[in-house]
Amino acid sequence: MPLIEVGRICVKTRGREAGRRCVIVDIIDRNFVLITGPRDVTGVRRRRANIDHLKPLDEKIDIRPGASDEEVKAALGLKTEGQPSQDSKS
Repeated sequence: MPLIEVGRICVKTRGREAGRRCVIVDIIDRNFVLITGPRDVTGVRRRRANIDHLKPLDEKIDIRPGASDEEVKAALGLKTEGQPSQDSKS
């Protein structure tokens, strides 16, 4: 199981967003990744983060590299504005 991969849920360990959960959206290089909360869900805005400032969790969602915040919300099973969540469809 790779620890740093697209879709991995992490906890930020440093900075003003320390203690908040985020999702790795893309890998920039061996030291940095692109993360998102999304902001309206966890308070973590989409930004570049040092992998040393993230604690990977066992949880992983299925998203494509570079996924939008709306795609991340859908993968998490959250309702996006004006659209029903995937769980509410019967």
